[in-house]
Amino acid sequence: MLTERQGEILKTLVKEYIRTAEPVSSGFLASKYDFGLCSSAIRIEMQNLIQLGYLEQPHTSAGRIPTDKAYRFFVNEMVEEVERNKHTKIEKIIEDIIMKDIEDSFRFAADLSKILSQESSSFIIVHYPERDVSWKSGLDEIVKIPEFSDQGFVSEFLCLIDDFETKMIELEPGQEIKIYIGEEIPVLKSNNISIICSEINSQNEEKVNIALVGPRRMNYMKNISLIKNLNKILKGFYEERKK
Repeated sequence: MLTERQGEILKTLVKEYIRTAEPVSSGFLASKYDFGLCSSAIRIEMQNLIQLGYLEQPHTSAGRIPTDKAYRFFVNEMVEEVERNKHTKIEKIIEDIIMKDIEDSFRFAADLSKILSQESSSFIIVHYPERDVSWKSGLDEIVKIPEFSDQGFVSEFLCLIDDFETKMIELEPGQEIKIYIGEEIPVLKSNNISIICSEINSQNEEKVNIALVGPRRMNYMKNISLIKNLNKILKGFYEERKK
C-alpha cells in the first residue's frame, strides 16, 4: 500500500517520464516540485517504490523509470481527471468528419484513423469485423517517437500490428474503454507497448472496433480522453439523427 506522499511522487514521476522520455532523478523532482522533502528524502522514497515494484533504474542512469505497475497505478488514479479533460479541437474535427463522411462509413474510418493518429502520435486501427475490413494509420507518426530507435520496441510493434485484425477479438473491445499496459496485452507479452481499445458507435449500429497502439510512455490522459470524446460525440450525433 502506497502512502499519500509516495503516490504523489509516483504520479509526478510518471508524468515527467511521459513528457521527456528520460529517466527522472530525485534531484530533478526536488528542484521542480514541492513535496516538502529534500532530494535525499525523495531518493529514499524512490528506492521504496523500486522495492514495491513501481520503479526501475536503467543501468547507465541516475534516474528512475516507471514499470507496468506504475503506469497502471497512474491510469487508475487519473480516471476522474480524464473524465474532465475535454478536447475542443478533436471534437470540432470529429464533428466535421461526421458531417462530411456520414453516408460513407469507409471514408469516415479512413479520415478518423488519420486524425486520431496525428492527435495521439500513435498507430490507429479502425476495424469492421462484420465486413472484415480495416483502416490503419500512424506509421509516419509513431516513427517520430524516441522509442522507435530501440530495436526491442520496433520488433514488438511490428509483431503486434502484423495481422492485428485477427488479434483484436482477444482484446475484447467493448463500449467501455480497455487499456492494456505492457505485459497485460493478451496477444503479445510486451515490455514496450500499450494499447487503448474500444467499440465505437456507427450510424447503422454496425460494430466498429478501434485500437490505439503506442509506447508504454504514451500520454494516457490525452489518448483515453480522445476515445471517450469520440464515443460521446458519435453517440450524441446518431441519437439526434434518429429523432
